[in-house]
Amino acid sequence: MSKSEVKNYIKSLERSSLEGLVMDLYSARKEAKEYLEYVIKPDDNAKLEEYRKIITNEFFPSRGDAKLRFSVCRKAVSEFKSLDPLPELLADLMLSIPEYASQIADECGDMWEQFYDAAENNFKAAMKFISQHHLQSHFQQRIDTILHNCESSGWGFPDTMWDIYYDYSDMPEE
Repeated sequence: MSKSEVKNYIKSLERSSLEGLVMDLYSARKEAKEYLEYVIKPDDNAKLEEYRKIITNEFFPSRGDAKLRFSVCRKAVSEFKSLDPLPELLADLMLSIPEYASQIADECGDMWEQFYDAAENNFKAAMKFISQHHLQSHFQQRIDTILHNCESSGWGFPDTMWDIYYDYSDMPEE
């Protein structure tokens, strides 16, 4: 079904039928409930912390070992992005993935190549977004920490992270 078909159907409904449809959707789907609650009472900072907690738990769980599932982290970013938050808040969440990954790499020593590839891809996405929204000065300290944490790693990880930084940086090379 297309969006236009849905739009035409909604236009054809009486107000009470439309209210019923929205309430049924609210009750039937967790995602719809979450979205409607956010639209009615938006709290960007609370949502940011909710999604940051998901990412943090992948790297630094309160119990057990880190799972390091970048797919779970990307899903959290994608879900937060669907709420249309302020660019600063989305960039903040996006940057937390390479931030935690570089911290793990620094603390644990050499990781596996796929870990580095995923960290690099997430850093690239964050840097691209930060560059597009001219937010680098806001996040420069965290970016510097990420780059510093990479220095002790192998697999060319530090070189690639610096290359990404220079590709998207609005700061002059040293």
